Amino acid sequence: MEHLRSRIRREGPVPFSVFMGEALYGPDGFYTTGGGAGRRRDFITSPEVGPLYGAVVARALDTWWNELGRPSPYLVAECGAGPGTLCRDVLRAAPECAVELRYLLIDTAEPMRALHRTHRLPLVEPSELLGQIDITEEGDHVVGPGQGPLVTSLAALPDESLHVILANELLDNLPFDVARRGADRWDEVRVGVDADGTFQPVSVGLDPGRDTILCRLAPGASAGSMVPLQHAAVSWVGGAYASLATHGGRVVAIDYGASLGELASRDGGWLRTYRGHERGVNPFVAVGSCDITADVAVDFLGLEHHASSVTTQREFLEEHGIGELVAEALRTWHERAAIGDLPALAARSRVGEADALLDPTVLGAFVVMQWIRSSR
Repeated sequence: MEHLRSRIRREGPVPFSVFMGEALYGPDGFYTTGGGAGRRRDFITSPEVGPLYGAVVARALDTWWNELGRPSPYLVAECGAGPGTLCRDVLRAAPECAVELRYLLIDTAEPMRALHRTHRLPLVEPSELLGQIDITEEGDHVVGPGQGPLVTSLAALPDESLHVILANELLDNLPFDVARRGADRWDEVRVGVDADGTFQPVSVGLDPGRDTILCRLAPGASAGSMVPLQHAAVSWVGGAYASLATHGGRVVAIDYGASLGELASRDGGWLRTYRGHERGVNPFVAVGSCDITADVAVDFLGLEHHASSVTTQREFLEEHGIGELVAEALRTWHERAAIGDLPALAARSRVGEADALLDPTVLGAFVVMQWIRSSR
């Protein structure tokens, strides 16, 4: 992080979003150097709980495919895909849409994209999947209707019209600024360095436009309260929505979430770090070797992009049939428990996964935000 320290010494304190961007995605950043989700990595997201989550997402993809009139091909992008766990489990569930499915794994971190090649996915080069979809004539690598599922790996969303864009715990990782409530107005928390090079917070005046927004969204915030200013998340939602096919599609973002007023009341508890499954709260410790994340301020996103639907993860999973999948697993367990074979153990595991995913105090309380472009 020496280049960031040099910049701060040269230019003065930088916005927290600049500091966070370097800490996560810079040359020495957490994701750039291989940090991320997984039981043997730094933190667990819903897909890492087990394959049940992907099985439910597969059912959701089928529902949306049918609602769109079964497009051929069916283009689904997962942004912030990490090692590709969710994609693997979606394909393992064998959704009805699989024959038309073109699954785009999007991750800015090269170490994550390298892992896509190790998951035994039906991976093809982007040029084989994109831009040639309607070609059905000669060629060894022509992609035509009914040849799915196919998967490709990219650093960013392509210039294509997409049907579904998934973002599981992505928005919380997009660099954000931080504001702190003063005695009579909001200040911005920037990042400076002290004499020995340690990063430290520095308060400066917040511009009047953002001060007005915060006074409206968190009118009861007390002095010292802090909130995230998630402009990058707002921009991402706008760009993702613009990438949807004109005849219909949806952006689905799943994350920690609350109103800005609620976040202001948490005494900074919305800001977290993770390293080796250990949670911290000080982002200025072990910079570059830990994740930095925050709850998503749903109403802040709604200032420019009002969501078509906001539910909990528990409600989302129940809507798309997690109960049926668990009931099926219970039947298998009761039938085969005495045998104790792999199907029996997998069925028993599925019940435990459901408990974790639906827990209203943890994963079940995640917010599922959907921005839907109607096909009508």
